[in-house]
Amino acid sequence: MSVIHMRGVQKSFGRFQALQDVNLEVGSGEVLGFIGPNGAGKSTTIRILLGLLRKDSGEMQLFGKDPWKDAVELHRRLAYVPGDVHLWPNLTGGEVIDLFGKLRGGLNPKRRARLLEQFELDPSKKCGTYSKGNRQKVALVAAFASDVELFILDEPTSGLDPLMEAVFQECVAQVKAAGQTVLLSSHILAEVETLCDRISIIRKGKIVESGTLSEMRLLTLTTVTVDTEKVVTGLEDMFSITGLHNFGTHVQFKVDNQELGAVLKHLTGFGIKSLFSTPPTLEELFMKHYGDESGLSAASKGRKQGTAAGKGGKQQ
Repeated sequence: MSVIHMRGVQKSFGRFQALQDVNLEVGSGEVLGFIGPNGAGKSTTIRILLGLLRKDSGEMQLFGKDPWKDAVELHRRLAYVPGDVHLWPNLTGGEVIDLFGKLRGGLNPKRRARLLEQFELDPSKKCGTYSKGNRQKVALVAAFASDVELFILDEPTSGLDPLMEAVFQECVAQVKAAGQTVLLSSHILAEVETLCDRISIIRKGKIVESGTLSEMRLLTLTTVTVDTEKVVTGLEDMFSITGLHNFGTHVQFKVDNQELGAVLKHLTGFGIKSLFSTPPTLEELFMKHYGDESGLSAASKGRKQGTAAGKGGKQQ
């Protein structure tokens, strides 16, 4: 069953076409990573999902209902966390959490208490005294303490330190295990790699690639570094290899995944001493579509730890 169904959705602001035939499908219990730089159409898509904007054309359903016509009913079934949370300055964090909970039909008190402890948030302080990171924590606690079916998270860890980001990832893993659905928009590509079942990349209002990370990797290249007993020859004649650096018995290159077996078979004839293969990271897949236009935030580069390049390498 699809929780989110978008088919051929279009949205324009004057002459600017923000969304062009967007197709997006999120199944029940799935975590979908929705990535793209600023201005790509992520926030417009999310606002249409929330019933804050009306699509120009196309099919759009949330739990089988129209987000524009049935917004009040649907908002009881979802929790939304934006990347820049604005709160009532004279209310305490705890009061805001409880208010959001009432709008969604109630909170789980034990989960609320646990989340406050995990996120190290003092709920007795006025929201006007909170830093950006603490305002994000208020929204995250309110969301994850709710018994909702869908979480729409748009840059939810903006302003959080790496420790709190780890807490957030634990929360997403828990709701996923409970069968709840998550749409996660994030500039932190390592976060998306860790959490998401599938990924959709949007560029200039169009979904340019969608699938699991494994499926996407089949469409691109693996980096191979190998040390051999004999000087390697013949690789330059193999059409599937690019970026070849041959230093005799130490060779590095990129190879089409579908041709990896044939290349390895060729290398065995030179006596392999060590071989390290690195599948493409999500960042490399992203850059394939964006290049220098990506506009990745400093956070995605500075906080990217343990990406698929590190996790996916195979030593033989």
